[in-house]
Amino acid sequence: MIRTIETMLHDFEQGKLSRRQLVVSLAALATGAQMASAAEAELHAVSINHITVKVPDLHRTSQFYQEFFGMPLRQQSATTHILAVGESFFGIEQGDGSPAKVDHFDFGIANFNADEARAKLRKRNLKYDSNSQESFKFHDPDGFLVQLNARNYTGHVS
Repeated sequence: MIRTIETMLHDFEQGKLSRRQLVVSLAALATGAQMASAAEAELHAVSINHITVKVPDLHRTSQFYQEFFGMPLRQQSATTHILAVGESFFGIEQGDGSPAKVDHFDFGIANFNADEARAKLRKRNLKYDSNSQESFKFHDPDGFLVQLNARNYTGHVS
């Protein structure tokens, strides 16, 4: 790609390309590179669907985020609150008394197929937690807990 850009810049400097042609060509090149990168990906993440935290005091934390950021309560149970954040959400779970921590994050996947996603994880020797067709979790190579599902997943309280 660098060679292509150098050629376009040279042609511009020599008067063979107008400024408009150079800019349009660079934009097309960048768009093509992004599309190729997405096409080569094993799974195409299209959103951060949600982040879930575990906290010492579910109600205190939930009240703070509702009041401070205007996140309405979408779902709740005795141990979980799901707050709306646009099309995404923020999950808050009652922890076990340990300090607050990020429990997991979730990627919405384009054209999500749980069986295909699990097969790709198996090829990388990564273990997953369930055979659900809707959503499942796995630990990435650094140990982060990651959840995968379709972009429009709305979560469930337990």
